[in-house]
Amino acid sequence: MGKPNVQLSLQTISLIGGFMVWVLISSLMPIMNEDIHLTAGQLSLITAIPVILGSLLRVPLGFYTNRYGARSMFIISFIILLFPVFYLSIANSFADLFIGGLFLGVAGATFSIGVTSLPKYYPKEKHGLVNGIYAIGNAGTAVTTFGAPIIAGAIGWVNTIRLFLILLLVLAALNFILGDRQEKKVRVSMVKQWQAVYRNQTLWFLSLFYFITFGAFVAFTVYLPSFLVDHFSLNPTDAGIRTAGFIVLATIIRPIGGWLADKFNPYIILMVVFLGTSVSGVLLSFSPTIGIYTIGTLSVAVFVGLGNGTVFKLVPLYFSKQSGIVNGIVAAMGGLGGFFPPIVLTTVFNMTGHYAIGFMALSEFSLVSFVIVIYMYYRDRLNIESKIIEGTAEGIMVTDRNRIIQNVNPAFTRVTGYAKEEVVGEKPSILQSGKQGPSFYKNMWQTIEEKGYWEGEIWNKRKNGEVYPEWLSISPIKNSAGEIECYVGMFSDITETKQSK
Repeated sequence: MGKPNVQLSLQTISLIGGFMVWVLISSLMPIMNEDIHLTAGQLSLITAIPVILGSLLRVPLGFYTNRYGARSMFIISFIILLFPVFYLSIANSFADLFIGGLFLGVAGATFSIGVTSLPKYYPKEKHGLVNGIYAIGNAGTAVTTFGAPIIAGAIGWVNTIRLFLILLLVLAALNFILGDRQEKKVRVSMVKQWQAVYRNQTLWFLSLFYFITFGAFVAFTVYLPSFLVDHFSLNPTDAGIRTAGFIVLATIIRPIGGWLADKFNPYIILMVVFLGTSVSGVLLSFSPTIGIYTIGTLSVAVFVGLGNGTVFKLVPLYFSKQSGIVNGIVAAMGGLGGFFPPIVLTTVFNMTGHYAIGFMALSEFSLVSFVIVIYMYYRDRLNIESKIIEGTAEGIMVTDRNRIIQNVNPAFTRVTGYAKEEVVGEKPSILQSGKQGPSFYKNMWQTIEEKGYWEGEIWNKRKNGEVYPEWLSISPIKNSAGEIECYVGMFSDITETKQSK
C-alpha cells in the first residue's frame, strides 16, 4: 500500500473540497433568496435537502471503498458532482434548487470514504487521532460558509457556484495521480456484512451518538446563516463569519477528541460530551441576546467536536471486520441528524413563535445518550471482568449467598469434568470426595465467617469418580452495605505437585 501520511493528506484535502461543495446552497441561500424567492418552509427544506442523499449514500460509499479503494471512489464522486453544481448555477426555481441540492449530497457522502480507507494504514492505537485529522475536512464547510458570500458579493452567486467546477476537476486529478492503487481491498457481500452487524446494539448506540454530535454540527452549519439573518437581523456576511467560527472550532476540536479517545476511556469522554451538550441546549433555549446565543453555540461546537472524534474511535474498535458498512451506517445516521433539526426548528417557530422547544430537544436527546453511555461503560467493564474469569487458568466457582452454584469457568470444567450446565443450580457438595468429614466443612465455613476467607488443601471428586487433591481458596463478596452477595471459590489441581514430593 502507499505511504500512509500521503494518503491521509490527500484524503483530508479531498474531504475539505467535498464539504466545501456540500454546503454551497446553505452558504449562498440568503443571497440566492433575493432572486429565487422562497417561503420559510421552502427555505428550511432547501438548506437541509443536501443532507438526505449525503447521508443515505454514506452506507454504499463506505462499503464500496472497502471493495474498490478510496482513489476510485473519490474520483467517481467528484466527476458526478460536476452535474448538480452546474445545474445549481442555472437554477431559477424552488424545483431547480431541490433537484440540484439533492444530488449535491454526494459531496457529503464522501466522508465515508476516508473513515473506511485510512484505518487500513495505521495501527489501532492511532485510529482515533487519524480519523480526527481526516475529519478536519469538515473545515471545508467553514471555507464556503465564510468565503462564498464574500465572493458572491463581488461576482454574483451564479459565477461563485461555477468556480466550484474547477475545484472538483482539480480534486479528481489529484486523486488520479496520487491516490493509492495498491490499497488493501475487501470483497465481502454487503448482505453478509449487514447480517453480521444489524442485531448488534452497539452499532445502533454509536449511530444514536453520531446522530446527535455530527447531526448537531451539520444542522448548525446549514441553518445558522439563515437563522442569524432572520432572527438577529445580521447581514449575510456577518452571519457567514459567525457560522464559520462555529465550524472551525468544532473541526479543530474533533482530532483532539480522537486523540483523547486513544489515550483514555472513550466512554468517559462521551459522558462529558453529552452532559455538556445537554447543558448547552438549555442555554440556547433561553438566549434572548446574540451574546448569550454565541456562548451557547460555541459550547455546542466544543462538545460535538469532541464527540465526533470519539465515536469514530469506537467504530473500528468494535467492528474491524465490517468497518466499511458500519462506518457508512454510523456516518449516515450522523448526516440524517443534520436534516431534521432545521425543519423542526422552523415548524416549532411557526407554531409557537420561538425556538426554545427545538433547542430543548437537543438537550433531552443528549441527556438520554448520557444515560446510555453510562450503561455501555459498565457493560464494558463487566465484559472485561467476565473475560478475565473465563480466561484464567484456575478453576472458578461462584455461588449465591445460599451456596447454590451460579457460574463456573472453563477451567472448572477442565479440572472436574463437569460442564457448566451440569452444576449450575447444584450445591458444591456435588464435588465432595468423602475423605473429609462434616466437621472439616463446618470449621471451613466458620473460618470464612470469622476471617473473611479460607484457603487450604482439600480432596474432591471428578465427574468420572476419580478423587484428586486441590488447593482451594474461598472468599465472600459483599455489597456496599456489608451484606454477603455471593461466594467465590478458586482452585487448582495439585496432583502432580504431591506426586513429585
